[in-house]
Amino acid sequence: MLKSINPFNGKLLHTFEEITAKETEKKLLLAQSAFKEHKNTSFKFRSEHMNHVAAVLRKHKHKYAESITAEMGKPITQSLAEVEKCAWVCSYYAEQAPSQLENEFIVSDADKSFVSFEPLGVVLAIMPWNYPFWQVFRFAAPALMAGNVGLLKHASNVMKSASFIEEAFRLAGFPEGCFQNLLIKSEAIEGIISREEVKAVTLTGSKSAGASVASAAGREIKKTVLELGGSNALLVFEDANIDTAVKICVEARFQNTGQSCIAGKRLLLQKGVYNEFLKKFAEKVGALKSGDPMDPETYIGVLAREDLARDLEDQVNRSVSMGARILRGGCRRGTYYEPTIVTDVTTEMPMFLEETFGPAIGVTSFETEEEAIQLVNTSEFGLGVSLFTNSLDRATALVGKFDEGAVFVNELVKSDPRLPFGGVKNSGYGRELSRHGMLEFVNKKTVYMTGLI
Repeated sequence: MLKSINPFNGKLLHTFEEITAKETEKKLLLAQSAFKEHKNTSFKFRSEHMNHVAAVLRKHKHKYAESITAEMGKPITQSLAEVEKCAWVCSYYAEQAPSQLENEFIVSDADKSFVSFEPLGVVLAIMPWNYPFWQVFRFAAPALMAGNVGLLKHASNVMKSASFIEEAFRLAGFPEGCFQNLLIKSEAIEGIISREEVKAVTLTGSKSAGASVASAAGREIKKTVLELGGSNALLVFEDANIDTAVKICVEARFQNTGQSCIAGKRLLLQKGVYNEFLKKFAEKVGALKSGDPMDPETYIGVLAREDLARDLEDQVNRSVSMGARILRGGCRRGTYYEPTIVTDVTTEMPMFLEETFGPAIGVTSFETEEEAIQLVNTSEFGLGVSLFTNSLDRATALVGKFDEGAVFVNELVKSDPRLPFGGVKNSGYGRELSRHGMLEFVNKKTVYMTGLI
């Protein structure tokens, strides 16, 4: 039995019966059958249907957003924004996929040579709870537009959101089997990966989950894309616009109650701006409204589960025991954890070394650019870094110094359908979004023609 429980009030929302092995078999065969048809559809057909998905999302955005908020505690205004972003990614690929997948002609010894981009088949997506809709759509929109079909294994605490996503594709008129939700537990994933119908796997989740899935797929010689954890640095130099940087850094750390892989989790401040920045930062964090996630005025909701709140509390407490200092916050009540700022954080502390998934941030000071580079790169993760400076020369020189999948200058790290998204090191491999994401799940077929009349 799979359960969906409201983390704000502890009430049971929904129960779902796990599908049987026989029902799973039926869905796999349906997906394979649907692929045989879908791969031969025109881009016009796919684009029309993907635009219909966008329309369905917008029509039912309040219902879908309320489901997100109820199941994992995201503040309702942010849930509404998430659904709107999903509609955007659908519209983006409906418009751009035909040109992104055009044959790429290359001059060679042949009379004609080119690369064609053909779908792989059934793609299994293993998705997390923190962005219950967005994580799914940023895989599903490009995959289906490329001619693949999708199977979704969603996090067990957001299964109602998963059913609504399947509903959106059905209401949009996509043929049966093009997108299916699997009501299964994590223990069943390895067996599904081994099925011949499944040709590729994409996962967004933890390092351990990524290692497990990559291992299972590797044994079957199947393509994987992994978007794993992150411990992004917010790097503020003395020449930055402090007021702007403060505003962006607060959002970067505390949106979605801090439950984001790409949240800014390590605040690195140059000594000359340390006191001024931290004073303004603490004031803005203190002004964030906590409360019922369904209240439109709420900015800080609750964590998705109590064990996650306890984990964050433990990371803060262990760092304090090593010499860090709580500037504000630090208290937990059930699934709620106060917006927390921890100063005097060193590179040996959990608040620096580990991924912190919630509304708490560690602060570290630095003096030189060389020290800043070292601090940013002292992490097992490499998803992104936000750099705050008014110097074009500095920004340009530093971009290549960071071991990260993305560098955002004077902006928080964020995902955008037009830009590739993904990381290096233990943040995973492969890319989502943009043309780069579209091409992850296609066969790049070389075609060489000569001697033809």
